[in-house]
Amino acid sequence: MSAPCGWLNHVTTVEVVRAVGLGLPRTREVFVRDRRKFRVGQIVYAAFAADERTLGFAFPKDERDWLVASEPETYFLPGRSDLRFHWVCAHLDRLDDEMMRELLVDGWRMVVPRMLHGMPDLPAPAAQAWDAIDRRDWADLRPLLHPYLHWHDRDVALRGRSHVMAHLADHPTPRPPDEVEVRDGQVYRWVRRLLPRPGVRNR
Repeated sequence: MSAPCGWLNHVTTVEVVRAVGLGLPRTREVFVRDRRKFRVGQIVYAAFAADERTLGFAFPKDERDWLVASEPETYFLPGRSDLRFHWVCAHLDRLDDEMMRELLVDGWRMVVPRMLHGMPDLPAPAAQAWDAIDRRDWADLRPLLHPYLHWHDRDVALRGRSHVMAHLADHPTPRPPDEVEVRDGQVYRWVRRLLPRPGVRNR
């Protein structure tokens, strides 16, 4: 995973961590006892120490001893009271942006439904757009969608941002898309494919 500090492409910062975390669907930033935390619902998946020099994040308990032993200068175990949780910690100045993003996204995936796991791999701003839909925040959503948006959600096909937003306002939050095309920084094409019919083989 990480390399000696002198080999890092670019040491990550609190601001970059915030940008990555707040770009993940359903993430909310909160402060608890002067500590910055990122959570989905009531489940925290990442948290800074009070001095924001170290970052704790969700990580499988059965793998963390190996992680810490492999790079003790970067990773360390949480305090005794937190050992019962799926949690490990890292020194922020030992992580570059890429490593931090991998750890944060993996931690986030541990606390969200499986249907959301692929969203960080879609081009921006797909994840932000879906999150705005999920929050029913049409003011946030509108600038993320292209005026000539092509929307294909299984058997629903619409064209144009206004038509799509009117449809979304009257229907439950759709599942995330399979494919997204972005133009000029806005979602231009949103596709969730039809499920194959039972007993029908794809050729």
